[in-house]
Amino acid sequence: MGPVHADDLEWTELTQGTMNARRKQLSEAADGEQLGCSLYELPAGNESWPYHYHAANEEAMYVLAGTGTLRLADEMYDLEAGDYVSFPADERGGHKVINDSETALRYLLISTMNEPDVTVYPDSEKFGVYVGSPPGGREERSLSGYYPIDGDVDYWDGE
Repeated sequence: MGPVHADDLEWTELTQGTMNARRKQLSEAADGEQLGCSLYELPAGNESWPYHYHAANEEAMYVLAGTGTLRLADEMYDLEAGDYVSFPADERGGHKVINDSETALRYLLISTMNEPDVTVYPDSEKFGVYVGSPPGGREERSLSGYYPIDGDVDYWDGE
């Protein structure tokens, strides 16, 4: 497949809970398989996905325009155009983007597309499981869901 131009793609609106953003899935449009890349636009006063980290997929962010704040682990960092940050595939990669400015924040979010994956949400004490297609993947999943972290059962329970 040849080049894909972002202006030729439609925005997808992502509105749920405290999240209000727009996304263009660049990798999907270019038939990417092992590497995901999306263009995000976060309006003023809005937040991205809930604070989380992945167990199997590394992510990275490159800020194209605007300013905001990045929650990375237990610290807050100012963001501006030209900033790049990596989110390792473990608890050190925990992150959330907040646009506390007066203008839109635009950034690229890049990730490996490994599956299975587990996404951990420390603030809400839950985790998500993705088997058959990674987060952001296009294929049908054979298993996925969200569960409380403390919902542990014995290995032999029900056997």
